[in-house]
Amino acid sequence: MASDGGRKQFWKRNVARVPGSIQHVYGAQHPPFDPLLHEILKPGAKQSTTPVKLKKVSTFQEFESNTSDAWDVGDDDDELLAMATESLNTDVVMETANRVIWNHSKLQEQHKLQEERVERELQQLSDLPPAASGDNRLVKSVSESNTSSSADGGNENASVPRSQSLPQTSTIALASGITEHSTSSPPALSEREASRLDKFKQLLAGPNTNLEEELRKLSWSGIPKLVRPITWKLLSGYLPANIDRREGTLQRKRKEYFAFVEQYYDSRNEETHQDTYRQIHIDIPRMSPEALILQPKTTEIFERILFIWAIRHPASGYVQGINDLVTPFFVVFTCEYTEEEVENFDVSSLPAEVLQNIEADSFWCMSKLLDGIQDNYTFAQPGIQKKVKMLEELVSRIDEQVHRHLEQHEVKYLQFAFRWMNNLLMREVPLQCTIRLWDTYQSEPEGFSHFHLYVCAAFLVRWKKEILEEKDFQELLIFLQNLPTMHWGNEEISVLLAEAYRLKFAFADAPNHYKR
Repeated sequence: MASDGGRKQFWKRNVARVPGSIQHVYGAQHPPFDPLLHEILKPGAKQSTTPVKLKKVSTFQEFESNTSDAWDVGDDDDELLAMATESLNTDVVMETANRVIWNHSKLQEQHKLQEERVERELQQLSDLPPAASGDNRLVKSVSESNTSSSADGGNENASVPRSQSLPQTSTIALASGITEHSTSSPPALSEREASRLDKFKQLLAGPNTNLEEELRKLSWSGIPKLVRPITWKLLSGYLPANIDRREGTLQRKRKEYFAFVEQYYDSRNEETHQDTYRQIHIDIPRMSPEALILQPKTTEIFERILFIWAIRHPASGYVQGINDLVTPFFVVFTCEYTEEEVENFDVSSLPAEVLQNIEADSFWCMSKLLDGIQDNYTFAQPGIQKKVKMLEELVSRIDEQVHRHLEQHEVKYLQFAFRWMNNLLMREVPLQCTIRLWDTYQSEPEGFSHFHLYVCAAFLVRWKKEILEEKDFQELLIFLQNLPTMHWGNEEISVLLAEAYRLKFAFADAPNHYKR
């Protein structure tokens, strides 16, 4: 166990203090730490794939038939747990969530076995003499067949033959605000992905989109990339449900934003606002992904968005952490105009009018998000401190062993979980995982404030084995601040969300939930 002096020095090194009116950010680190480069990962460490033992529930057969086998691997996930809460008891919900986790674990184990088999085949081929092995085409064929079968096992962007690709943009798609701005062909979709996309398109093209009963329900398990921009705008409350009012609302709100820019942005050079603008200017290059943020045009857009928001919200002003919350919106809305991965895309190649639309839409949607969690960023950030305390008490109930281990080594939840709340886990998982996470957050009631707490609890307990192996204060804190998630994808996020949902139903309605 580290001495008091060692802990103080370590804590001092890992607390980012900002002068002036900018609030402190604990545990912030830029850029994100790579455990592989610093030998944080234990050699040979593997994720447990032991299936969760399921408890028999007498009413489960009836529930299963009502949800159309929604929890079988590869089937439609539209009838998710979040929408069945009123008619199901807690045991049924927990049983079903456990099945989701077990199915994902089984799928992950199958992928792993398949990869090992192909590696053995490739190794055998490489050991053969040239005459026996033919040429590299055989090796390439084996490798490509494995890649194709693995990708089709659940990845949102799985590749399939062109014959299954979705038809070109229809009148329905155009009417709902789903447009093809790219000249390149859309990526091929699996039959299941095409079916889900069609459901979204039909729902969005209706005269009045049913947000609560249908769109949120459909979005919980992930939103197809093509319709994600318009869906996020609707779920965030930026656009109205009535399709006839959407275009007028967009034009009005975009003009309103640039009126704010014209009115306030020049004041960034005034002495009153210099500290705020300077801190924004310093923070933006530290954001992720670096290839996108370091583009001059992107930097200008982010600086305007953050400065205008800070000026219009004097109760909090700009606080480190808010800068990260712009990125998902900016990336999603940019994808509306290009098929390329945004991290490698030259944003300045887009027309000026398109960039203005992306900027204004990102500002308003970020503002809507922050409206629900603004106490996270007011003086002393009471919202975050309260949520960290709630997380500590929740973990003490769901996994006492992990909680006691942290207590025993004097690791405070504020030392690692402050950033989880301040940045909504954006510093802990890859950007695409954050976007998938936000699909669910926007479809959940109070997703960014309330449901996020359960996601953080599931996220912490997910690393139970590794946490219990660490016997030193400093090593524990290093691990918790730099978790090995750089290779995570949609599958890991789906498992995390399922576990968070199970925890929510097990504890959210308990009257003494947060009391010892």
